[in-house]
Amino acid sequence: MWLPPAEGYRSPYVTDWIAGKLRWGLSTDEGEQAALAENLNKCPNVPVTVVLAR
Repeated sequence: MWLPPAEGYRSPYVTDWIAGKLRWGLSTDEGEQAALAENLNKCPNVPVTVVLAR
């Protein structure tokens, strides 16, 4: 999984990725899910804001 080189942008990148997947009802495979979970664990108390598509 590609991540921005600057650590300060990684949490917003990961949370935006997850929000996009949830917004559009997209699936993830096991590898993607593991990578997202691993990186999200490094972002304590960062909310994932989702606006569902209509």
